[in-house]
Amino acid sequence: MITHESAPEFASRRRFIRSLASGVGGLSLASFLCSEAVMGADLGLPHFPARAKRVIFLLMAGGPSHLDMLDPKPAIKQHAGKRPGGVDLRTERVTGGLLPSPFEFQKCGESGIEVSELLPHLRGCVDDLCVLRAVHGSNPNHGPATNFLISGRIDQVHPSLGAWISYGLGTENQSLPGFVSLGNTFTSSARNGYLPGEHQGTPIELDRPSPDRMIRHLRNPKLDRVKQERQLEFVRQANASHLADRGVDPLLEARIRSMETAFRMQAAAPEVFDIRKESEATRKLYGEGKFADTCLLARRLVENGVRMVQVVNGGWDHHANISNEIRKKSREIDQPIAGLLTDLKQRGLLDDTLVIWGGEFGRTPVSENGDGRDHNPFGFTMWMAGGGVKPGHVHGATDEFGFRAVDGRIGVHDLHATILHLLGLDHEKLTYRYSGRDFRLTDVAGEVVREILV
Repeated sequence: MITHESAPEFASRRRFIRSLASGVGGLSLASFLCSEAVMGADLGLPHFPARAKRVIFLLMAGGPSHLDMLDPKPAIKQHAGKRPGGVDLRTERVTGGLLPSPFEFQKCGESGIEVSELLPHLRGCVDDLCVLRAVHGSNPNHGPATNFLISGRIDQVHPSLGAWISYGLGTENQSLPGFVSLGNTFTSSARNGYLPGEHQGTPIELDRPSPDRMIRHLRNPKLDRVKQERQLEFVRQANASHLADRGVDPLLEARIRSMETAFRMQAAAPEVFDIRKESEATRKLYGEGKFADTCLLARRLVENGVRMVQVVNGGWDHHANISNEIRKKSREIDQPIAGLLTDLKQRGLLDDTLVIWGGEFGRTPVSENGDGRDHNPFGFTMWMAGGGVKPGHVHGATDEFGFRAVDGRIGVHDLHATILHLLGLDHEKLTYRYSGRDFRLTDVAGEVVREILV
């Protein structure tokens, strides 16, 4: 069990800080505490050798259609417009007959994994992918399903995956946050829940042209760096005195660390967040558009020590006109994601960077509103790449119509357990005591999917 109360080193450091009282003078209390930001250094983490050091999670919010992208089902075409007897294809809405995909699939790479024509650039990276075709969730509604994918629970109280990773491993760069959320993000996807505040994700808006505008209030227009250092030193001393009186106070410590990180970010962030510093060849590799810039920034962040980068791309909720709408969305993400995988591989980062792609659920094989597909949490596709998973590998399968996961089923808790395992963390041991009980990302479930590990 990993808790603040159970760590003797943690407690002994607090006793030492209390003995300092208010006479810390020029000692940087926040910098002293930041040595504990990398939690594994004091709490025996990671639990075992890790295959991955960092994670990029490409979250396709809305539910991308696996049937049109990564899970071909020729049987749908054979029964087009029909609902075969004895097959349960019910969802929460009224739907019609089976709707074949209008897109051609092709076996690609040496692995022969079938990928839709919607993803021509990703086809070139297929031998790096570990395709999971039997993922399943527990809820057909966007909010609860997204919460489940993000935190392992359907409500918004619990910490997100990125917060748990930050809590377990900390950051490799104390001048940057350990967890950053990019894209058309939403607050709940980056929440820290009941974990200490320094593990909350930092949301960044990329529709602003420069680092100073992407990160609000990055610079103080009224105080130069020397004056800010003097002001911060005064706050450190006041906090040291306050901490000496209160004893162990994770909330106060989180606030101290946040101020210290924010101060250091003034120097580090402009360099890291400025994608204009990339070469023309690299920019061309990712393509053009907001999502392309987001993927490029994700690579820059993990390259500079950010532990978890979440990239949110919305607009995948295709209840009607899916043929045209999914074509637009696929064109938006295809080259940037292929560029990201290629770039990571060329720089030697893919081996220890785990890239994850997927949405909160998939879509139904039956039609809705004519040319549309309803929500389908019963069986859908995600993929991983790098970070210790088998490349050029397909795991699991849905039924003949792509509606339910039947072989090699992977629940969301299994997915989380596997991600933590690749990072060197035992999902049953990474816990946090809150409100009288020990919580963990995988609740009371989850099995590591060892079949997909190298």
